[in-house]
Amino acid sequence: MEDEDYTDINGKPIYLDFQNHCSFCREFTVSSPKLSIAKVMAYTSIVWLAAYTVFFFTENTAVLTGAILVTLLGMMLHIHLVKVDHESVLIIGSMGIQLSSSYASGRETSSFIEMSQVKDVVINEAIHMHQIIYYLCILLKDPSKPDDVSRVVPLFQSSKPRLNCLMKVYKSCQEILSKC
Repeated sequence: MEDEDYTDINGKPIYLDFQNHCSFCREFTVSSPKLSIAKVMAYTSIVWLAAYTVFFFTENTAVLTGAILVTLLGMMLHIHLVKVDHESVLIIGSMGIQLSSSYASGRETSSFIEMSQVKDVVINEAIHMHQIIYYLCILLKDPSKPDDVSRVVPLFQSSKPRLNCLMKVYKSCQEILSKC
């Protein structure tokens, strides 16, 4: 895939990696920049300085202890539950689609959708505040009515790539789905 600069909906850089394993098997990985140590240090310093200021006037050590515990707990929760390093979609034409997310703490989650459940892969749009946001999603068939959609599974929920990135993934997914 040609080198192209991609950004998320907030204008931050993201990276798209495309691996063509065979004619009916492709993997797309969207990566976000790593956690910035400078930002972590800045936020920690601000919280601790505010706590020290309160401690200076109240002379209550519980304020400092609470600030240290809150920042450490907040950082651990952020890297384990919120900060996603990369998300990937592996589409295998004859089998299904695997969705994976890797968090900054090393935790990984994945799910698999059988191809018999997939109706289509589409780019959808949503209006949020004053923006139109595009997102890629998988439409799942309703078991009782095969022409209806039972569920919509959004892809790349954490990285939120812009339309130009989504178009690359969409076109490639459509190529594989058309061969099924």
